[in-house]
Amino acid sequence: MTDVSAQPTQPPPPENSPTTTPRRASATRAIAAATIGNALEFFDLALYALMAAYIGKTFFPDDDPGVQLIQTFAVFGITYLVRPIGGLLLGSYADRRGRKNALMLSIRLMVLGTLLMAAMPGYATLGPVAPLGIVLARLIQGFAAGGEFGAATSFLVEQNNRRKGFYGSFQFASQGLATLTASAFATALTATLSDAQMTAWGWRVPFVFGLLVGPVGYLIRRYVEESPAMAEETAAQEPTVASGFGTDQDAEKSSPIRSVFRHHWGGVLIAGGALVVSTALNYSLQYLPTFGIKELGLDESLSFTALLITGVILTLGTPVVGLLADRFGRLRIMIPAAALIGLSAVPLFIWLTRAPSFLTLALCMTVLGLLKAAYFGALPSVMSDAFPTGARATGLAFSYNTTVALFGGFTPTIATALVTATGSQISPSYYLLAVSVVSITALVGGFRIRGIR
Repeated sequence: MTDVSAQPTQPPPPENSPTTTPRRASATRAIAAATIGNALEFFDLALYALMAAYIGKTFFPDDDPGVQLIQTFAVFGITYLVRPIGGLLLGSYADRRGRKNALMLSIRLMVLGTLLMAAMPGYATLGPVAPLGIVLARLIQGFAAGGEFGAATSFLVEQNNRRKGFYGSFQFASQGLATLTASAFATALTATLSDAQMTAWGWRVPFVFGLLVGPVGYLIRRYVEESPAMAEETAAQEPTVASGFGTDQDAEKSSPIRSVFRHHWGGVLIAGGALVVSTALNYSLQYLPTFGIKELGLDESLSFTALLITGVILTLGTPVVGLLADRFGRLRIMIPAAALIGLSAVPLFIWLTRAPSFLTLALCMTVLGLLKAAYFGALPSVMSDAFPTGARATGLAFSYNTTVALFGGFTPTIATALVTATGSQISPSYYLLAVSVVSITALVGGFRIRGIR
């Protein structure tokens, strides 16, 4: 087991360093490149959860709607198992060949998966082949999203070391934008189309929209500049590569995967642990509209409207938290937010189940959305500080995707199974309480071991 203190947080470079004073236009393009592509990838992932009931009817026929929903969410969870693989391969590619190249590759893969989701005929047409096609689409999307986080987050935080909280916040702000856009589609479609129309073709409409946005994101990424820190890292390695001589340390740099597994397990545990509560809460928020519809009998369009409100909070609030974190300290904001998430989950679920209504659902999701924005505004930069530049994208991608696979992808399945097994509609809240403790422990460890503040 490698000593987790082997890679201390590096001090910020001088004020006139390229990593701290990027040209404003270049930084703006960098934010746009990461945000648009990242939002598209997570838009497609969020859509599957929101359209689960209709996708289930199309591809997983069953007489019991509850079993059908569990089957659909099981595919949602199973496909997340490929994300650590995508994270390692695409993250390593980003550390070796540059963040820009990896971002261009990931968006091409995501568009392919989206095309399969939009065009795949249902079970009535293809029989058992249809759900296999959906699994394939989800595997491609999961692989692409696996590499997206590490490359995009590294690309953002490396733009400006003194404002890495703010720049890094756009990683999760783009995920908020994805939730906002996906929930807007769900709200509009369920309000205007019948259940039969939604099942027949309505749920495919937002996936078609994703196909239209994909080329735009690709073009922006193609013409953006590489991150300053990665450009410096590449320039520093060129003399050694050109000479044909190198040390074992140089070999480690040429293999970021080996470097992460040999020397950065501490960073993986800190970054992954810090992410746990945010991931579980994110997918709990996506599950809550389905919970309101299936368990509480709330109106479909109103339930999705509650998620729309949450998407606005996450999209607009996260960069504000990033700015505050750069000024006042990241952990000073994140630790109290994580504690409040855990402490508020149970009473909010009790309130929702005892007084089920759109207003109650909207208020509960608003509270959780505000707490989530407070927590994950600074989270990308905290996770990034757990790794050095040469292994950052790989380390971020592996820790992120492993955590998402364990605590995120299966959250809707766990929540549905808990309600079914216990008969208690508040049982998912205890899951959030437990994972908040895990993240607080990781943040304290990051402060004591790595000096992350």
